[in-house]
Amino acid sequence: MTAVRRLSLVPTDAAPEVAHERPAGAVRVAIATNDMKGLNAHFGSASRFAVYDVTKEGWSFVEALAFDDVTEQSGSHKTDGDDRITPKVDALTGCHLLFCLAIGGPSAAKVVAAKIHPIKVQAPSPIDEVLERTRTMLNGAPPPWLRKVLAEAGIAAPKPSFADD
Repeated sequence: MTAVRRLSLVPTDAAPEVAHERPAGAVRVAIATNDMKGLNAHFGSASRFAVYDVTKEGWSFVEALAFDDVTEQSGSHKTDGDDRITPKVDALTGCHLLFCLAIGGPSAAKVVAAKIHPIKVQAPSPIDEVLERTRTMLNGAPPPWLRKVLAEAGIAAPKPSFADD
């Protein structure tokens, strides 16, 4: 069984059960990382996920999820029978978007079934850049796939203008 470690910052004046409530209008974003500095990992091989709430105004750190048992980034997976994907998907429950360098078909299916939209990014980039691009999309005219994610999350998206079509 894969163990998950969670690190989160809890405001001293907030009750523990309230600490992870998503602010109104925020999109919860998970970023596959191996160093907590950049989006730089495939989904299966990510040793960590940085989780943030992103709003039109900015973002805030929610928690870091750490995993000891990960697959190799080569694209080949361990075949000893242990399920390394389900614990990751379970830990990411509540996230709306998942940014990673790559994700296999079976993993993507599990992520989508958990109502998390996976987004493959072509090249590694700093976490701040990923969050800023997300914030910019929320402020502008979000693409149709993001409007759908926002609607499913109960977040009002800006109405597209005729110039967006």
